[in-house]
Amino acid sequence: MERGLGVGTGTGLGARLRVVLGWLLRVLLWLASALLYFGSEQAARLLGSPCLRRLYHAWLAAVVIFGPLLQFRVNPRTIFASHGNFFNIKFVNSAWGWTCTFLGGFVLLVVFLATRRVAVTARHLSRLVVGAAVWRGAGRAFLLIEDLTGSCFEPLPQGLLLHELPDRRSCLAAGHQWRGYTVSSHTFLLTFCCLLMAEETAVFARYLAHGLPAGAPLRLVFLLNVLLLSLWNFLLLCTVIYFHRYTHKVVGAAVGTFAWHLTYGSWYRQPWSPGSPGHGLFTHPQCPHSRLQRD
Repeated sequence: MERGLGVGTGTGLGARLRVVLGWLLRVLLWLASALLYFGSEQAARLLGSPCLRRLYHAWLAAVVIFGPLLQFRVNPRTIFASHGNFFNIKFVNSAWGWTCTFLGGFVLLVVFLATRRVAVTARHLSRLVVGAAVWRGAGRAFLLIEDLTGSCFEPLPQGLLLHELPDRRSCLAAGHQWRGYTVSSHTFLLTFCCLLMAEETAVFARYLAHGLPAGAPLRLVFLLNVLLLSLWNFLLLCTVIYFHRYTHKVVGAAVGTFAWHLTYGSWYRQPWSPGSPGHGLFTHPQCPHSRLQRD
């Protein structure tokens, strides 16, 4: 009798424990869903504001122009001051790859869910192809500038010895150093990625306002892009504080901003372009209460 009572009591406790754990799991899933919904709504509202986007351009300019002054106020021995830090190697050096992966998934979902047309989706995704071409072209142009303005030096204990070798290849082959005007490619890339992501993700506010499908996967991808955009802003600030010369950083950011103006500010507004973000997606009348509905 006592043994049977013990088994029955253990079984009852196990059943109650499973009920409590199931209830806690449901509460956690509800909280996660509520946070996902609330966070995506607020982020979409912020990024979708034209006024805030203009202020964001001013913020990036202020970071690049005045950010280097912070080098006198920060600790020079932090991990972010090292070229070999984790974020510099894993994120900054591969910034375009991260941007294409996250932003490509977002553009793919938004455009296809809004239109259900493969051709329109491919057209909008082609903006990332143009961005990749801009990145590659700018990188080669920066190397060309360094080649044209550089000279060959041999480091010695007494200083640097200038050599008359005509180009970078022969200089490096001889074991020397080639030094020229080096535009900061990291500053260029992070600035361009920040402007590009801010422009692309701003579409989500209009997407939600038109009552288009916005389930948890799409909202999660959107928030991942917002987090990546925040990371690029932080790493841009670290770059202008700890690395490169002042004019090299300013020129790099200026070229990145100019590339954005050529594409998003000018070319994408033409009919023979990949189109601006959101172009041709919102053809139905806006539903004022759609943002209160959850899928």
